[in-house]
Amino acid sequence: MRVAVGMSGGVDSSVCALLMKEAGHEVIGITLRFHQVCDTDGLRVCCSPEDVRDAVRVSQHLGIPHLTLSWEEVFEKRVIEYFLRETLSGKTPNPCAVCNREVKTGFLAEYLHKVADIDRLATGHYARIVEYKGRRLIARAKDQRRDQSYFLSLVRAEHLELLEFPLGERTKEEVRLIAKEKGLPVWDKRDSQDVCFLMGKTPGEFVEERVGSKGGYFYFEGKPVGRHRGFFHYTVGQRKGLGISLGFPVYVCGIDPEANAVHLCREEDLYRDWLILEDINFHLEPSLWQKPTAQIRYRNQPVPVEDIEKTEKGYKVKFSKQVRGITPGQVCAFYEGDLLLGGGIIKE
Repeated sequence: MRVAVGMSGGVDSSVCALLMKEAGHEVIGITLRFHQVCDTDGLRVCCSPEDVRDAVRVSQHLGIPHLTLSWEEVFEKRVIEYFLRETLSGKTPNPCAVCNREVKTGFLAEYLHKVADIDRLATGHYARIVEYKGRRLIARAKDQRRDQSYFLSLVRAEHLELLEFPLGERTKEEVRLIAKEKGLPVWDKRDSQDVCFLMGKTPGEFVEERVGSKGGYFYFEGKPVGRHRGFFHYTVGQRKGLGISLGFPVYVCGIDPEANAVHLCREEDLYRDWLILEDINFHLEPSLWQKPTAQIRYRNQPVPVEDIEKTEKGYKVKFSKQVRGITPGQVCAFYEGDLLLGGGIIKE
C-alpha cells in the first residue's frame, strides 16, 4: 500500500512514519508549512520551518522520500480567515477541528489520493480506525488523556476510507520510548502548544492585532455594569479576567458583536438542555445510532442525547440533562461509547 504520512516534525508523526514503514508499506513523508515563524517565547509553533527541517531529518533517518508543501495561503484562507470571521460574529470557533477537515487531514488525504495516487494518509493523531456496521469509523484512542477523536469529528465521512491512525493503540509514553529506542532525532522534542497560528497569544489578542481595539460595555440584566476591551476577548461561560465586581460571581452568557456588548449572568443561567447545530457531519446515519452521547467541548464529559430533530434552523439536539456553557462556534461531537458518530458546529 502506498502511504503518505503527515509529518509535523514532532515525535508522534515521526513514530507514525516509522510504524508504517515497519508494516511494509511504501511510505512517503509529507510536511505542510503554514508559518514562517520557528519559535516564539519558548513555545513550539507547529508547521513552521523548524518543523520542516525536523521532518526532513527523520525521513532521512528512516530512508523514506519527503516532500514539503508550502500551504501558507491555503491555511490562511481556510483556517485563519474562518477563525477571524467566526470570532467577529460573536462565536468561539474551534480552528483545529476545521483544519482537520479543510487542510491537514481530510482535504490532504483527498488531494494526495487524486494527484499522487496515494492509497492512505497516516497521521500522528491519537485516535483509532475501526469497522462498525460495515463502515470504516473513528474511535477514541487507547490513551484517553491524549485522545484527539473530538477534533476529527468534522472530517467528512468519505475521507475516512483514506485515513490511518497508527498511534491509536499506544500511549504517549510508549510512543516516546519507541522513538528513543529507534534513535529518531526528535524523540525528546517538546509538543506543540495550543492553536498554532496564535503564536502564544490569546485568541482575543490575535484578533485585536488584525482588527484593532474595540472596547465596549458589559451588561447585566440589561444594564451596563462596566467596560470591556473588545467582545472578541470573551467566551460563553468565562468568569476570570472580566474585571467586574457586583458582589457575586458573574459569567459571560452572550456576545452581541453588532452592539459590541458582552452580556453577563449568574452561573445557573448558563445551563441548557438543547442546542442547534449547523454544518452537520455524520460518519454514521443517525438511524443506526444506539444510545448516543454528545461532547460540547474537548475536555467536557459526554452527556446522553435524548433526541435529534432536523429543523429550519439546523439540527436541534436535546439532552437528557442540563449542560453548562453551550458555546456557539464550538464543536459538538457525537459518540456511541468510544465510537465517533460525527459532529457539527454549535449555532445557538
